[in-house]
Amino acid sequence: MSADVELHVKAGRSADGPFPTVITPESAGWGFSGLRVLELPPGGSHTITTGDAEHLVLPLSGGCRVECDGESLELVGRRCVFTRVTDFAYLPRDAEAVISSRDGGRFALPSARCERRLPVRYGAAEDVPVEPRGSGDCSRQVSNYCLPDTFPADRLLVCEVLTPGGNWSSYPPHKHDEAREGESRLEEIYYFEVAGGPAGPGFGYQRVYGTPDRPIDVLAEVRSGDVVLIPHGWHGPSMAAPGYDLYYLNVMAGPDPERAWLICDDPAHAWVRSTWDPAALDPRVPLTSAAGPTRKDG
Repeated sequence: MSADVELHVKAGRSADGPFPTVITPESAGWGFSGLRVLELPPGGSHTITTGDAEHLVLPLSGGCRVECDGESLELVGRRCVFTRVTDFAYLPRDAEAVISSRDGGRFALPSARCERRLPVRYGAAEDVPVEPRGSGDCSRQVSNYCLPDTFPADRLLVCEVLTPGGNWSSYPPHKHDEAREGESRLEEIYYFEVAGGPAGPGFGYQRVYGTPDRPIDVLAEVRSGDVVLIPHGWHGPSMAAPGYDLYYLNVMAGPDPERAWLICDDPAHAWVRSTWDPAALDPRVPLTSAAGPTRKDG
């Protein structure tokens, strides 16, 4: 793996104060997508400025209060990403927000550079569409927090995927790096968490590969807190090792005037979709809902 490609693997390891994960357009070498993960101790608070980017405040663990533009939003949050779908807050560009947490926690702040300034808003967990996707060992859950048909924003696209241990997601491999019919240009961040096992932390794998004119070649082991950046190219599968459920948060934004998530499957593997039988959905999916875990061992 070349040195420049290596920068796209485990990029979230650069810590900055209360932010163990910091991805900016500048550090990623692109124009729009960003992500920070904020850690707060019990009773802690932190003030953020959004600058030229709209943000979400999306709890990974714990709950918080978000104060911005005269609004005060209480986010119930969740114990961890494997326990329930969470509520969240939307923050506009050119704003200052105070995030505080009575019991402490970790909060994802996905962001996208944008032009329009929209109002502060609350997103209820009950309103997040939860979509079972795939079939058999390609079964997974997609929670569609902030997509064009689920929550209004200027450029930001955010969803999360839960993949049961032993299954594949982000499959067939797909891309979104050309402005053409059926495809949009989107820079993408994958932020991972992996459920642990009785003997310690779990792990998974992420594949990214390019085209002859735009090469990229990544096959990375991922663990909790790791990040893979996808500036272009085919990405997938995301592989959950047997015994360890896999979570990833997808953050996307790009230069196209229309806010759309349009993908193109790798023609060599697109046929796999035609083999999926909805009746053969892995019974572990969905893993969570707004009410809590759906699995007996959740």
